[in-house]
Amino acid sequence: MTRPRTICLHGPESTGKSTLLAPLAALLGAVTVPEYGRTFAEAHGTDFTMADLVTIARHHDALTRAALARGARCVLLDTDPLMTAVWADMLFGRRDRWFDAWQGTADLYLLLDIDLPWVDDGTRMFGAIEQRRRFFDLSRAELERRGVRWALVGGQGDARLANALAAIEAAGRRPAPPP
Repeated sequence: MTRPRTICLHGPESTGKSTLLAPLAALLGAVTVPEYGRTFAEAHGTDFTMADLVTIARHHDALTRAALARGARCVLLDTDPLMTAVWADMLFGRRDRWFDAWQGTADLYLLLDIDLPWVDDGTRMFGAIEQRRRFFDLSRAELERRGVRWALVGGQGDARLANALAAIEAAGRRPAPPP
């Protein structure tokens, strides 16, 4: 079975992406690319501009390309520019053209469900259930619009990790979609 080479954890804030990163990477033997948006927000605050979002996306893309250039067999991403594009949609109702021109999509996206409680960590913004639903719906719509391979992952605790692994395994049994 051939596993996807790049796997991206995708979905709204507070859905367990960062929590899944290390245990999933350990089980897959994957190199990780952590979420750069959080690093940026912690350094510069959360009063984002569109230019900030493009900067975040470009930096994340550069980190991903660097991991792939080092010959990693599997790279696990804690979000990517597709998720940053969804942030632009949430914050501004529009996005910079850079996002739609970007072509470095992952081999597989794991869309994390909003079945976990929202936790305010000082950088998160959209905790109301209506906001979370909208953010999730926009996240799913972006994957569908791009035509990328994706799977929905839900569950609590160890079940979420098991469901993520099952989705990756299932994706490895299907042929890749044509370019």
